[in-house]
Amino acid sequence: MMSRSYTNLLDLAAGNFAALGPSGGGRRRSGSFGMKRMPRVMTVPGPLSDLDDDDDEQAATSSVASDVPSSAVGERLIVVANQLPVVARRRADGRGWVFSWDEDSLLLRLRDGVPDEMEVFFVGSLRADVPPAEQDEVSQTLIDGFRCAPVFLSPELNERFYHHFCKGYLWPLFHYMLPFAAQLSPATEAAPSSDGGRFDRSAWEAYVLANKHFYEKVVEVINPEDDYIWVHDYHLMALPTFLRRRFNRLRIGFFLHSPFPSSEIYRTLPVREEVLRTLLNCDLIGFHTFDYARHFLSCCSRMLGLEYQSKRGYIGLEYFGRTVGIKIMPMGIHMGQLQSVLRLPEQEQKVAELRQRFEGKSVLLGVDDTDIFKGINLKLLAFETMLRMHPKWQGRAVLVQIANPPRGKGKELETIQAEIRVTCERINRDFGQTGYSPVVFIDRNVPSAERLAYYTIAECVVVTAVRDGMNLTPYEYIVCRQGIPGSESAPEVSGPKKSMLVVSEFIGCSPSLSGAIRINPWNIETTAEALNEAISVSEQEKQLRHGKHYRYVSTHDVSYWSRSFVQDLERACKDHFRKPCWGIGLGFGFRVVALDPHFSKLNLDTIVMSYEKAKSRAILLDYDGTLVPQASINKEPSAEIVSIINTLCSDSNNIVSIVSGRSRDSLGPMFASCPKLGLAAEHGYFLRWTRDEEWQTITRTSDFGWMQMAEPVMNLYTEATDGSYIETKETALVWHHQDADPGFGSSQAKEMLDHLESVLANEPVAVKSGQFIVEVKPQVWCQQRSCS
Repeated sequence: MMSRSYTNLLDLAAGNFAALGPSGGGRRRSGSFGMKRMPRVMTVPGPLSDLDDDDDEQAATSSVASDVPSSAVGERLIVVANQLPVVARRRADGRGWVFSWDEDSLLLRLRDGVPDEMEVFFVGSLRADVPPAEQDEVSQTLIDGFRCAPVFLSPELNERFYHHFCKGYLWPLFHYMLPFAAQLSPATEAAPSSDGGRFDRSAWEAYVLANKHFYEKVVEVINPEDDYIWVHDYHLMALPTFLRRRFNRLRIGFFLHSPFPSSEIYRTLPVREEVLRTLLNCDLIGFHTFDYARHFLSCCSRMLGLEYQSKRGYIGLEYFGRTVGIKIMPMGIHMGQLQSVLRLPEQEQKVAELRQRFEGKSVLLGVDDTDIFKGINLKLLAFETMLRMHPKWQGRAVLVQIANPPRGKGKELETIQAEIRVTCERINRDFGQTGYSPVVFIDRNVPSAERLAYYTIAECVVVTAVRDGMNLTPYEYIVCRQGIPGSESAPEVSGPKKSMLVVSEFIGCSPSLSGAIRINPWNIETTAEALNEAISVSEQEKQLRHGKHYRYVSTHDVSYWSRSFVQDLERACKDHFRKPCWGIGLGFGFRVVALDPHFSKLNLDTIVMSYEKAKSRAILLDYDGTLVPQASINKEPSAEIVSIINTLCSDSNNIVSIVSGRSRDSLGPMFASCPKLGLAAEHGYFLRWTRDEEWQTITRTSDFGWMQMAEPVMNLYTEATDGSYIETKETALVWHHQDADPGFGSSQAKEMLDHLESVLANEPVAVKSGQFIVEVKPQVWCQQRSCS
């Protein structure tokens, strides 16, 4: 019966969706989004032609080239994001379109960090509904004039992909909000909501389908031998598997602009392993902070059994012979774009107006999107508490809160908006005076020039988000407070610059702002004290904090971020053309296996021919993981296995032996029905050539007194580690922790290893760690095995 886990990417892309009913026997209508069926061929060979007999398939999947001309030197960076950094507007007469760059898009600004010889090409959707009849013309215009290839999604697909799955499910989940109940509305069965609804299988199908549309657009423009692909954010996490399946050697980077949740949150995602595996088809995965990267690595460890390694400052995950790099680099702002706005003549006038309006007041500023995670309501409560706890600020402190219009919807958002309005009214009623309103609430789209003017006059910026991926508001504020030398808008032009920041510890920029006052926004009282401290500290303190922040922000801008990522992507891909590779697996289980350069595939015909010609054959078999599955609960050999072994043993030209770490008391009874089978127990310490012969030992070691020293140590860790146990052999002690918590078991194993090495330092034994084990065995035996 076919699995209902929807890991078969091709079925999803073809529109063959299994029914959601308990029986799993039915099917939805095929091609519900109008997609063509794709061939069910998942084995994609790399340079080893003998890995696959289908040379035509190899040619078909390896020789795709772009129809779009690339740069003269060949290398391009193709930036793939949900939205293009382009603004599209209808002409006034309704005939055709007018396009311009979105100057506020940081994706556009990442070009500044890319080497001059590397062309940047963008793939993404437009924030405009282009009729199908005009899409070809719009595409050609954007490719020719902007080096952008637009992806057009039908309104139905975009609704399910973006509003339902991305914003309604993934975004809340990645911000630590679990969907305990479905989000319903009168109009639809499951309305898109930023409150976070339950996992919707059809929305996941739409997500995969939309990612396939992006993949198809990339294929149209790519030159796989020369181009680098940089995929952005959680909207396109399925894209790397589509690309890797088509192009084994493609150089792919991914950057997540949102938080990555802890494993306890992430593991609730029904398609958790699928998403991890598709991200691991990248060569480099980027995160804003170490916390986000650590959560991702923990998920890979707990759910896929992958452990990371750190070497010379770089973090990497070994994944089927490939090293997937992990990049930790917070995104920066575009200094030039902000400074160009600050230089505008009208900017100085706007700043002067605001200075006059708030003359004699200490202005605290908040600039946030209106959503359930920005903590605007908590900020207002903290400001209200400060005014009550420190009456000296009544009539002197003003909180200006700019709340950008919400992009989502939902009951919880509506509740928070209502609370914000009530709190603003209460504060202004309780503390307001003639000509003084403690809270100035601006709930509209504020132009960049006006926003920067508020930054310039604010004494402190306050960010109380309960969870946010990066949040560049503090960075923009620092630059505006620095001002432009020689400009009237610069604060205290003739004197030192100063600024203060109060930021939530739950936002991505917090670790890089070491001079900020970090707060837990849920603690209203301590946040109120932080606000008081921020506007009460000495001028020298403000100057020192500002200088420290400005040095960081000015040197770690968006060009530094993109340059660093591209350099690490090049480094991560340097071995792409040195190792043979082979694509295997179905659906999201697809991965590329990188092989040793000297690897050669075993040819079945050659093996059979050699076997038939040989007059004397030695056949050595492992047991666990070879004759029985590693994860099998029943470790007894099946009747079929026993029959095959006896058949091999019946040939007088064969010597068949099983070599295992198991004890002789375990192996002997299991193969009592195989009279001619040889056994090597405990990795060869005990040998028996046939069932009727006596067991032999290869060494006369008889000193096992060290067991009395090692066993109490192992018992100590066994009692403290739930799921672990000790396997006592005649010549060794083995501590197993595969059934323990992965993180805790691994930590305990490392500590036990050090403990045992210390206790047994003067004993003739070796302490070794392996996959979910720590083993102690005689040193003489280990040396003899190494020599053999």
